[in-house]
Amino acid sequence: MSDFLGALHERLGEAGLLVGGDLAAYENDWRKRYAGKALAVARPASTEEVAAVMRLCHEHRMPVVPQGGNTGLVGGSTPDDSGRQLVLNLARMKRVRSIDVVNASLTAEAGCVLADVQAAAAQAGLLFPLSLAAEGSCTLGGNLATNAGGTQVLRYGNARDLCLGLEVVTATGEIWHGLSGLRKDNTGYDLRDLFIGSEGTLGVITAATMKLHPQPRERLTALAACASLDAAVALLGLARERAGDALTGFEVMNRASLALVARELPQLAQPLPAAEWTVLLELSDAESAEHARAVFEGLLEAGLERGSVQDAAIAQNIQQAKAFWHLRESIPLAQAQAGLNIKHDISLPVSAIAGFVAETDAALAAYLSGIEVIDFGHLGDGNLHYNVQAPAGVDPAGFLLAHEAAINELVYDAVQRRGGSISAEHGIGRLKREELAARKDPTALALMRAIKRALDPLDLLNPARVL
Repeated sequence: MSDFLGALHERLGEAGLLVGGDLAAYENDWRKRYAGKALAVARPASTEEVAAVMRLCHEHRMPVVPQGGNTGLVGGSTPDDSGRQLVLNLARMKRVRSIDVVNASLTAEAGCVLADVQAAAAQAGLLFPLSLAAEGSCTLGGNLATNAGGTQVLRYGNARDLCLGLEVVTATGEIWHGLSGLRKDNTGYDLRDLFIGSEGTLGVITAATMKLHPQPRERLTALAACASLDAAVALLGLARERAGDALTGFEVMNRASLALVARELPQLAQPLPAAEWTVLLELSDAESAEHARAVFEGLLEAGLERGSVQDAAIAQNIQQAKAFWHLRESIPLAQAQAGLNIKHDISLPVSAIAGFVAETDAALAAYLSGIEVIDFGHLGDGNLHYNVQAPAGVDPAGFLLAHEAAINELVYDAVQRRGGSISAEHGIGRLKREELAARKDPTALALMRAIKRALDPLDLLNPARVL
């Protein structure tokens, strides 16, 4: 072990290797569910240094946990408690290497914070549309490793859909130079898609070339109160009909989720009276501010006439729009303040969502009186964060310990009956590893294991995650 650490120190220097001391920021996950102990934290500053680290790890049979901003929700980027896993943190690799305005693409390193990628694109007069609550701290490499979704998947797709090319270091320390800016390349297997969403189990993403889009001329945001989830789904259909591709966001929040925000974060204003469901809509118009407002007002008026909307408020300026989004994005923070909860990041066909929620809400109420469902998410792309909190007065940690397995089974069985997925955008990590093994198609699992054995035969990259 000392030989290994000595070789790492010689290659990375003082700034590139942390051994001993307080490593809690690298060892504990954001949800505080997993607390590990790292052998050390390697902090390379270049792709060549990542490759050198991986060659040493391969030589010494040292397991590696790749890590970006450590904002994941499934325990996939923190070490176990053995003290024998090396954390490979890419935060020092944060350069935007280039922007090609004509090709509408940007190349950035894996440690680049998502908000910085967005800002670099904006400075060039373009839009990088990937957006999520953790964008001030999550990193591009982590976004790709988990195929992150966020709030604009409805229009622009997941991280996978925005990626043109990758630079990856393999388990043996070789570098794949795949930073293509091409939108068409049919020269064999698409290795890019293999590494995206693999959660650091197949290779270490060190840089990526990403698609950029034109900046909209106007972006409008509104809140709409709906009497039911069926009404919210009807409003989604109307919004697609009236706005088409200009509809870039369609979020839903149930009454309990906004009531939780009111309790935990009372300083946040809630513009509409409490409703069973509140929808957050965003339109990004390529024509003009006048055209955008006419479309938005016509859409909401039609919703009121058809009964799918009870009340609505359109943001009058950028500050109000940000406040509307901040309200939606504060639900996870309010949950964190309230204590541990049982999270479900699920996806379903949009047509199945209302039925799923009605049936599963009733089943949970029958299972345990007083249980609280905090239900919110990206209705436009079929992704719900269907989270379950302890009844009032019940210790959250004790509730999690006693009921998580039974509640997961209840929820995931209902998802599976409707052809849904147990992970829409958070990934598998450690949290859902056994669920994946039990529920994934056996042939798919066998193929996944074969790919893992081929690319990482010593099982050094993020072992015991995903598979």
